[in-house]
Amino acid sequence: MINIKIFQALLLLSLIFVPFQSEAKNLPKFLFEKALQESNDGDFIQAEKDWSFYLKENPNDAAALSNRGNIRLALGDPQGAIRDQTMAIEISPEDLDPYLNRGIAEEALQRWDDASKDYKYVLNKNPKDVSALYNLGNVMGSIDNWIEAKKFFSQAASSNNAIAMARSSEALAIYQLGDIELAEKKIRILIRKYPLFADARAALSALLWSKGFLGEAESNWAAAAGLDIRYRDKDWLLNVRRWPPKPTNDLIAFLALEDR
Repeated sequence: MINIKIFQALLLLSLIFVPFQSEAKNLPKFLFEKALQESNDGDFIQAEKDWSFYLKENPNDAAALSNRGNIRLALGDPQGAIRDQTMAIEISPEDLDPYLNRGIAEEALQRWDDASKDYKYVLNKNPKDVSALYNLGNVMGSIDNWIEAKKFFSQAASSNNAIAMARSSEALAIYQLGDIELAEKKIRILIRKYPLFADARAALSALLWSKGFLGEAESNWAAAAGLDIRYRDKDWLLNVRRWPPKPTNDLIAFLALEDR
């Protein structure tokens, strides 16, 4: 099994996507690898066709089912994705990746309880799984439980395999909970390590504006806007990136002032 993250678009939804690869020895490996490569390349329509063609001959390949489920989610079919991930789980219940991937599809339908159960199942088997910790933090934020969200983001951020987005989400949850100084410290550390990380730059812009430091807020926003203009979009911030409401409102208020 491999641990590769192929859909960068899904990461922008603040989700961690984890496909896995078949270990089968006597299957048409070339077709599996062709579909996997198409998935990696973002050729989702052709990938879905090739996964389906492969599965006609190999209907019990859990890896192929899970990967097709991910493709179906990318194509806007979360119900189809859940069906594929559930079939993968029934065939290979010991593999954790389909539980993670099913949780992502459940989140797309705002089925928070179902997603939470899948992520908690993974964490029961592997308490340090960064993907499950981070995604569960997003679920907690989506139901406005920022104390629990911060807890899971912090656990994900402290892992040796932590991603920058987990650390940014931790800082944003701290910001939401009112500890502005700690949030600023964590965001500045992130920016020192990843100076071109738009999420942290935008977060620092909002935070500095809330403290009255307009000049430095504008400087950081100039960097953020040059990297990713979507941070101007409140709906995107709240529902796609899933920032907490306080930093979101602060950033939008700052931008409204800047646009005058």
